[in-house]
Amino acid sequence: MSDSALYFSTAACWLALAAIAWRTARAAAPAASPAPGGAFRLEAVLLPVALVLHGMLVYSGVLADEGLNLGVSNSISLIIWLTVAIYWLASLAVPGLASIQGLWAPVALAAVILQALVPSHYLVHYGGDPLFTLHFAIAMLAYSLFIVATMHAVVMLAEQKWLHRGVMPPFLRSLPPLLEMEALLFRILFAAFVLLTLTVVSGIFFSEQLFKRPFQFTHKTVFGMLSWAIFGSLLWGRYFRGWRGKRAVYWTLWGFAALLLAYLGSKFVLEIILKRG
Repeated sequence: MSDSALYFSTAACWLALAAIAWRTARAAAPAASPAPGGAFRLEAVLLPVALVLHGMLVYSGVLADEGLNLGVSNSISLIIWLTVAIYWLASLAVPGLASIQGLWAPVALAAVILQALVPSHYLVHYGGDPLFTLHFAIAMLAYSLFIVATMHAVVMLAEQKWLHRGVMPPFLRSLPPLLEMEALLFRILFAAFVLLTLTVVSGIFFSEQLFKRPFQFTHKTVFGMLSWAIFGSLLWGRYFRGWRGKRAVYWTLWGFAALLLAYLGSKFVLEIILKRG
């Protein structure tokens, strides 16, 4: 399959999934439930297809002859693909989460369009080093899990808001109870925090082997450690002080903002604003 055909078919799948999600969200009356059911059956087929096509797109964009092309558009596309794949696998274990999978479709569509329109020129020469490969895989999984946790926190805020109103939108009605959603949020955060800890530790102690230079306190390092401290404090507060509800949600959002500045923020400034590879 040519690059243009791959971009087009991937974008078409995400666009169709976004349209299905929009139609489902607009179905307000209980009598309209049969239609969304059919839509979800179509979604169940389209989503794995979209993930496979998007995975091929990421693979062809990131893997270069000289190393890994980890420019901002490729990195965003890779992280979004991993995030949607994680959420899809989670929905197989917790079926109630399937109702909000459609929220990811327009995000994934935007990532594909960005990858098509904004060339990536940030090459990482790693020479097949298994230590770098492990560090990179753990870091990408950590970022993706934190995105899942952040979306989960936003959905929890929406669920709380609509519960107070006494009326739930159709795409929120099949979600697990709020307490179960909260428990799931902290399980996701704990897994992501363990991976982020491994990323930070490997980056500090193996910087010379990983990046061919000694460890330095850069913009990325400072915000990465700040996000680690925020998420660590949140987990400590949860298990030793019983933090929950909106406090947990807002701490999650602050931690994710720091992480976003650490990784994609530095890439955006270097590549888009300063025009440096």
